[in-house]
Amino acid sequence: MSKKTIFFFLTACLGSFWAGTAFRQADPKVTADIANYASKVFGIEFSAAERDSMTDNLNDQLQGFERVRKISLSNDVPSALLFNPVPVGFTFEKIPKPLILSNLKNIKLPQVQDSLAFFTVSELGYLLKTKQVSSVELTQFFIARLKKYNPTLLNVVTITEDLALQQARRADTEIKQGRYRGALHGIPYGAKDLLAKQGYPTTWGSNIYRNQMLPYDATVIQKLEQAGAVLVAKMSVGEFAWGDVWFGGMTRNPWNTQTGASGSSAGSGSAVAAGCLPFAIGTETLGSIVSPATVNGVTGLRPTFGRVSRFGAMALSWSMDKIGPMARSVEDCALIFNVIRGTDGKDATVKDLPFNYAPLKTLKGIRIGFLKKAFGGNYPNRTNDSLSLQKLRELGAELVPFELPAYPVNDLTVAIGVEGGAAFDELTRSNQDDQMVRQGKNAWPNEFRSARFIPAVEYVQAQRVRTKMIQDLYQVLQKQQFDVYITPTYAGGNLTYTNLSGHPSVCLPNGFTKNGLPTSITFSAQLYAEAKLLGVAKMLQDATNWHKMHPKF
Repeated sequence: MSKKTIFFFLTACLGSFWAGTAFRQADPKVTADIANYASKVFGIEFSAAERDSMTDNLNDQLQGFERVRKISLSNDVPSALLFNPVPVGFTFEKIPKPLILSNLKNIKLPQVQDSLAFFTVSELGYLLKTKQVSSVELTQFFIARLKKYNPTLLNVVTITEDLALQQARRADTEIKQGRYRGALHGIPYGAKDLLAKQGYPTTWGSNIYRNQMLPYDATVIQKLEQAGAVLVAKMSVGEFAWGDVWFGGMTRNPWNTQTGASGSSAGSGSAVAAGCLPFAIGTETLGSIVSPATVNGVTGLRPTFGRVSRFGAMALSWSMDKIGPMARSVEDCALIFNVIRGTDGKDATVKDLPFNYAPLKTLKGIRIGFLKKAFGGNYPNRTNDSLSLQKLRELGAELVPFELPAYPVNDLTVAIGVEGGAAFDELTRSNQDDQMVRQGKNAWPNEFRSARFIPAVEYVQAQRVRTKMIQDLYQVLQKQQFDVYITPTYAGGNLTYTNLSGHPSVCLPNGFTKNGLPTSITFSAQLYAEAKLLGVAKMLQDATNWHKMHPKF
């Protein structure tokens, strides 16, 4: 039997083409011998009689795959299988309370205009509310900085200047008339270019979709517009939400422009760090908010899965994609999250639950879990993390050692491959994936192809293990009696764990490496406990000055 024949069956029996030409073979029939070779992909041996018996089914399935493929499926069509992160026995907070933010006073317009670049959203909001500056002035200021530094940083795909000035003029008129919408009214921001904005390209970081014009606005952009925020730019994104390389090049880190900004929310992290935006929206499937927030030295919130609607956002993994803010401070993330959260009737995974954030006055008596083995290991940021733990103790927190339930979390990320392979099925079958910027073994084209060899049974089994993992984590947190815990950002496996389980995390700067690049530490929390998560994280952030440091831009 030729290798070509064996290869043909491996693609067909698992429901796929390698490059869209396999089914033009003269005889696509699946035989018992082909089934014998194919079974080695999933490590199960069948007898000769068993292989012979299954050939009719395999050929029927092959024809079924062909019929299903004739139905056009654009990226915005969701899966019928909805991921639910809620464990058995979980109770929801039911009574909503008004959002409480820190009381700002005597914020003055700086004499040196460039100082505005590193004001927080709250501070800029105060200047706007007190009419010390106009939204048009702020919008023009940040657009000018984006234009000035983008040739170096490559963090912008499209500047939405006409739209931004229109929105800014409207905000100024409303504020002047006393129709103040809240802390984001008139504030410029950027959106990762996975989010649709009608009238502008939504490229997903790929030359394949460079001219894609979607006829709707993402829900997140709609909610920000309703709050009066001003969209000034679509930010660079690693192609199809991987890394910091897109069709325009590699997005740069403003702390060291010889290095990348990490990804895939690369442009969002780079622009906020460089003072080109007060805040930006990112997305995360497996670290795409946390990593660029860390590398660029900003604060990033990845909310609970199902807190923020993903309508109008590129789908990579329907069971893992999440949307959240990247900003200068924890409290900025709180006020932005409060605007973008909630149901829209378009994303069936979203729950409309209270977010009762209020700043904490003290950490005394508050139990915070910490991953003992992770912090005790030998990893690059151990020194800075140890100082963060020490500061929490000084603030009065009780640090409780615990460990995450043991699961093969890296093996469970098969969900990304399978769901991503489905989301970009047409690219693989049509060979358009050859047009992507990054090729090679560690890139999407190869991942999407390889995912087609993952049996449906193994994918479902991985999701069942994921259910057990979520239930076990819930029981551990309940037993330990804490809602918030702290971990190294990368060491210890929490980043992968919580992206699979759907738990929220916030990462905040906590120092620098010997090479002068930012580091971070991460707080995670029980599902839907963003208010407690951010309250605790703000206490640590306010006790340090790392978030106030910025590169010389």
